[in-house]
Amino acid sequence: MKTEKELKNLLMSIDRKGYPAYKQTKGEYAFDGYILSIDHVQGDPFASPSKVSVKINARTAGYPKEYYRDTHRRIALQDMLTRRFAREIARGDRHDAGSGKSGLILSSRPGQEILERTSCRIVPDTGEVIYRMEMGFPAFGRSINARGLIHMLYDQLPEYVDRALIYHKNEERKYLDTLYLADDQLAVRKAMEDMGPE
Repeated sequence: MKTEKELKNLLMSIDRKGYPAYKQTKGEYAFDGYILSIDHVQGDPFASPSKVSVKINARTAGYPKEYYRDTHRRIALQDMLTRRFAREIARGDRHDAGSGKSGLILSSRPGQEILERTSCRIVPDTGEVIYRMEMGFPAFGRSINARGLIHMLYDQLPEYVDRALIYHKNEERKYLDTLYLADDQLAVRKAMEDMGPE
């Protein structure tokens, strides 16, 4: 696995080159606190954004096992993290936007329903958090804007990960409110099943 420094060096080496050179960035990179995975790179700045994910180990993520051990709690927590990440993106800037979808960071935006989604997954056995998103890799016309992507990956993304995906003890009440609501909903569903059809 490569390091975040190697990714930055690669980006600077392809700055201002043709957009397809971004494809060289595909792979996994060890950042401070998580692994950044560039899973798919868009073909040009006007195509569907690139697919990116972060993998945060259990120790760094910090969620107590009782938060995700039961399926209904895990789904509720995943939903909460997805909503938090979407809010952080909405508050963030679109620095060095450039052409096409340059500078965009996109995440699942849930409706009212609390459902299991592919955007966020907490691995039940390990507590690892995996979060998937899309990013519009920045460009000037159809040339690479490496500094724009460096800003996204090294300034914006770490802040979003910390604020939305890492457990913060001082916000324990918010997590517990979500989990207790999930407990209550499960109890109501079971009670209705036990009652059977009218």
